[in-house]
Amino acid sequence: MNSIQLIGRLTKDPEPGETNGGTRLTKLRLAVPRRKDQSAVFVDVTVYGAQAETVARYMAKGRQVAVTGRLEYGEWRRDGVLHTRHEVVANEVTFLGSPQGQAPAQDRTFEQDKTFDQDSAADEPSTPDPAIVA
Repeated sequence: MNSIQLIGRLTKDPEPGETNGGTRLTKLRLAVPRRKDQSAVFVDVTVYGAQAETVARYMAKGRQVAVTGRLEYGEWRRDGVLHTRHEVVANEVTFLGSPQGQAPAQDRTFEQDKTFDQDSAADEPSTPDPAIVA
């Protein structure tokens, strides 16, 4: 089973874009705190489809969110050097709180559009960072 659940804060504003095939996506980076100390693990998350638009519109740096999804692995060559990376492909994103120092907002959950085939979007050819087109 490939399933992952994370709670963390966005380290920067969401980055909307689309794949080479035209599927909408939004990139997030989460700071997920470790239990034993005050350090964090930084995790890249990609959200596809209608949920990507919602996340891009309503989230901002510092916002606390819960993400449920699956772990993906990718590799590519640039200038003859092999690069690798892991990222989470989100199935569900829940807004948990406002950025620190701001008034709290209502929690909201957004699930991936059930008509969108995440696997086919994830299988599209990608560059080191799955083809974000501004």
